Amino acid sequence: MKFTAAEIANLLEGTVDGDDSVEISSLSKIDESTHGSLTFLANPKYTQHIYTTNASLVIVNDDFEIEDQISPTLIRVNDAYQAFSTLLQYYNKNVKANKGIESSAIIDKTSIIHPSCYVGNFSIIGKNVKFGKNIFISPHVVIEDNVSIGNNTKIESFSVIKMGSKIGSNCYIHNGCIIGSDGFGFAPKEDGTYNKIPHTGNVEISDNVEIGANSTIDRATLGSTRILRGVKLDNQIQIAHNVEIGPNTVIAAQTGIAGSTKIGSNCIIGGQVGIIGHLKIGDNVSIQGQSGIISNIKDGSVIQGSPAIGYKDYNKSYVYFRRFPSIIKRLESLEKNRK
Repeated sequence: MKFTAAEIANLLEGTVDGDDSVEISSLSKIDESTHGSLTFLANPKYTQHIYTTNASLVIVNDDFEIEDQISPTLIRVNDAYQAFSTLLQYYNKNVKANKGIESSAIIDKTSIIHPSCYVGNFSIIGKNVKFGKNIFISPHVVIEDNVSIGNNTKIESFSVIKMGSKIGSNCYIHNGCIIGSDGFGFAPKEDGTYNKIPHTGNVEISDNVEIGANSTIDRATLGSTRILRGVKLDNQIQIAHNVEIGPNTVIAAQTGIAGSTKIGSNCIIGGQVGIIGHLKIGDNVSIQGQSGIISNIKDGSVIQGSPAIGYKDYNKSYVYFRRFPSIIKRLESLEKNRK
């Protein structure tokens, strides 16, 4: 597909600085661009590349000042990063998507699949599954019985959606995710062995949720494990049974959340964070990477450490952590001098 600078500026509510008839047919990084491509400049670290880029069109912030000769046409917008994101979404929606059911897909006759959907080769759809419109199921996906999926949701290859799971509209589940597997629950016996606790609940995923590759979300013991509207999960995240994650919370890779913990809305959780079970984490909380959370957290807190403490307290303490060997030497020296 080809677009002119004028068409893109109209889509992004921006203004053209240069030739508004220039055409682009691809997207690129600003430092790896080719003629006929579009890129963007949002990070000041990459400003130097705008004077050498081969791109035909660059999206920039309104306040960008030209300090040398440039060849590409510019589109000035309020926020270049957000504008480029909007453009990517528009591009994806307009790429011709496959529709229909591939010959090697297996779909139970009791399931309802809208004709606008696509089911790839070797995918399996169980009994009483309900699809909305424009769902895209890549090859080698397993969707078990009694699953419902809303409109415009995409599920990538080698993912498994276990029985009874509910997935909303405009969701994106990346490769290798397991949604609705058994939770980790065992009751100890007197002889040192364990009885497995059955997990009879499900997983409910609301609209506009994205789940990164190889992430796992366990079904509830009773009731539902809930991922609410707008949540974004990175790759390789483990969410245990009966966890609830509030709207628009973002979680980075390799984080693990134990059972029955409730996380509020608009939280930002860094990579490799560990959170024990049965906690309540408030709204607008920021947790730095590799922190260990062992107690409830109030709204608006910013924390770090393992066990995690206040972010500012951690930074102050870290100064002493680094100096600890020299402090010990000084103490030993003082003790010797006293003797």
